[in-house]
Amino acid sequence: MPKRLLIAIDGPAGAGKTSVSRKLAEQLGYTYVDTGALYRAVAIRVEDMGIRPDDDTALEEMLSGLTLRYEKRSEGPRVLADDIDVTDRIRDPKITMLASAVSARPVVREFLLGVQRQLGNEKAAVFEGRDMGTVVFPDADVKFFLIADIHERARRRFRELPPDPALSLETVEQDMIRRDRNDSTRDVAPLKPAVDAVCIDSTELSVEEVVDRMVTVVHERMEIDAP
Repeated sequence: MPKRLLIAIDGPAGAGKTSVSRKLAEQLGYTYVDTGALYRAVAIRVEDMGIRPDDDTALEEMLSGLTLRYEKRSEGPRVLADDIDVTDRIRDPKITMLASAVSARPVVREFLLGVQRQLGNEKAAVFEGRDMGTVVFPDADVKFFLIADIHERARRRFRELPPDPALSLETVEQDMIRRDRNDSTRDVAPLKPAVDAVCIDSTELSVEEVVDRMVTVVHERMEIDAP
């Protein structure tokens, strides 16, 4: 039986992590975990409860009673926060920016670190995020860092969002630039590739081409680790 690996895929928004991670997990028969959705779920609860993203005391109190879980359904995985399905709200631009602010708080990262590591105990999983290979799973069997040109990333994200006359491609790109800056310069778990990550530029590649490259790396790792 092939070894069960834990695979970490990091990178900035719009680089194609979600599509690639899902497809890779599907090809390998692995579980797919979108860790960004967990941070967004926390941000949704912060928004709904009127908590300031820098109020660590209120955040800690909220997190002490928060339950997060994935639920597999025919239409795809759903994210539940306190048994409320928040999946349809996690891509809202307001929640995106709030999640970036919330993710910088140590109390939030500590809480979700435990959640993510518990999900990874069984391995045979593909974890998508921003610090999977550097902080959450520094000993992951395979690490990838996916990048793409900022203009292409913005176009991809703009196409994913629901039609909104008030939202322009330029606005999406500027929000993405701000988020990149926030995520890359924060003191806690900044966005950066792990030293042993395989970096892939997806700007000119299709999802299938990126996945093919990743599958090759994964199979090489399996052969190296085979008894």
